[in-house]
Amino acid sequence: MDTEGIRTDRSGLLLDQFDHAREMAQVRLTGLGDEEYLWEPVPDCWSIRRRDEAATPRAFGPGEWVLDLGAADIPASEYAEVARQAAGGMTVAKIADDWSVSVERVEQILADTGAPEADVVPFTTLAWRLGHLHVEFAGRWEWTFGEKRQDPKLMVDFSPSAALTLDRFWAVIDRWRDSVAAVTEEQLDTFGFSRYPYGSDPDDPFIGVLAGANLEFIHHMAEIAMLRDLWRARLTAGGQTKAQ
Repeated sequence: MDTEGIRTDRSGLLLDQFDHAREMAQVRLTGLGDEEYLWEPVPDCWSIRRRDEAATPRAFGPGEWVLDLGAADIPASEYAEVARQAAGGMTVAKIADDWSVSVERVEQILADTGAPEADVVPFTTLAWRLGHLHVEFAGRWEWTFGEKRQDPKLMVDFSPSAALTLDRFWAVIDRWRDSVAAVTEEQLDTFGFSRYPYGSDPDDPFIGVLAGANLEFIHHMAEIAMLRDLWRARLTAGGQTKAQ
């Protein structure tokens, strides 16, 4: 087996994983049109909307178009993460601040020893999922490699144009990747190397932040790919669009 060029260092493994995921994602997003980008396959979706049409109480964005966001809570899929934070020494108050919920809500989760119930969450459109990733990577770059001043929720000017959105998105993704490639081994192990304000980055080693960023990118891109499959499946064999 030819092993020349294969990296086995920690940074190399994560970069290779990210590069592979990015390559697949860019292929899967080729040809995305505006109608598909904004498609709402079920009622009461979260999406991007004009500010005066926002469907959620905490929708955000700096311009005319905003990204839906509901009331703050901790989904059941994150209960285990809350338990890990507490086991790692984070105070209940700090955990509550990280998740933007009350101390009572964190205490309720930590006291619940049974199996969590399935989450009931809103269906999010392709535009929402792409916008969410855009905010995460733009904000995390700013609070890791940038000036650490801008509010991530005001950094992305959302657009109903799929082509414009993708041009801006890939530029942000590539900037993140290039900056990560220059991180040293010492910085990988530095707690708080990223100061991203929404989450536990300031309390985590940067290697953990990178692993989490990869996971975020991969799982949302998998969802986006499925939405593209569903969009194509709207057509019957006879070429007629199925009822929405």
